[in-house]
Amino acid sequence: MQFVDVRSDIAFKKIFGNEGKKEILISFLNAVLDLSGDREIGDITILNPYQAPKIGILKETILDIRAVDKRNVTFIVEIQIQKKRGFEKRVLYYTSKAYVGQLEKGEDYPKLNQVIYIGIVDFTIFEGDSYITRHLLLNTDTFKQELKDFEFNFIELPKFQKTEEELASVVDKWVHFIKNADSLHMIPRCADFTEIREAYGIANKVTWSKEETEIYDYWSMRLQDERGAIDYAAENSFKEGKLEGKLEGLIEGERKGLIKGIEVILEIKFGDEGIALMDSIRNIEGIEKLEKLKELLKKSISIDDLRGF
Repeated sequence: MQFVDVRSDIAFKKIFGNEGKKEILISFLNAVLDLSGDREIGDITILNPYQAPKIGILKETILDIRAVDKRNVTFIVEIQIQKKRGFEKRVLYYTSKAYVGQLEKGEDYPKLNQVIYIGIVDFTIFEGDSYITRHLLLNTDTFKQELKDFEFNFIELPKFQKTEEELASVVDKWVHFIKNADSLHMIPRCADFTEIREAYGIANKVTWSKEETEIYDYWSMRLQDERGAIDYAAENSFKEGKLEGKLEGLIEGERKGLIKGIEVILEIKFGDEGIALMDSIRNIEGIEKLEKLKELLKKSISIDDLRGF
């Protein structure tokens, strides 16, 4: 049995954005948001259900998942493999846009409902060891959540280090599935509830159509190319930095040698007076100090003195 990499946008949306298997997304949302009892999500409408995109337009396709429940709460779920510049600001912009987009022209603000963002990222963002964090708008005096319409949740995959034996909760099992499915060859024993077993079934590459497999492979190659480009740029920057550092070291070494040489001339030729001259510029550093010493040298020593030195 071979499972796809669930971290791929295509695979993630096929599994969690499946209109015919909404219970998978519902289970995931309830687990991540720690919802139970009367707060538990019972049903949702997936606003942009999975459809295999055409390869020609794949670069412009946004493969997030958007859903709304019976309370009209909007959920945005997306997976991000590589951190790109401005990622955190994009999350704020994207969530705010979804919030404002609820209003039609002329409608009143009370019609706006809560928007909850869940970002699964394959890089670290925040300090601390917890792999899942929730971010709310709180009153800094009372720590009460009085502005409740925005909520941001992040799952940082590199921080999730639990083995199968250590999985203690439903959210642990979902994150283990997302991070590790492609390295497994059978459905693990920890997949002990219906929704996650169905997710493993969809992730089984044998069940994918030829068209879906081609799109998945294309997306995977594109992602690998992007990773390679980033690694190449980072490696070149490192090499250039080392070379620049060596050149700066040589220049600095030469500068210090010249400074030391001039100081020796001043001290030998003029004794205490030369030392006093050097003390007058003791707090000056670098190239400026070298230029000052040269000026002192010109003022204090004649050409004949230098020739006889």
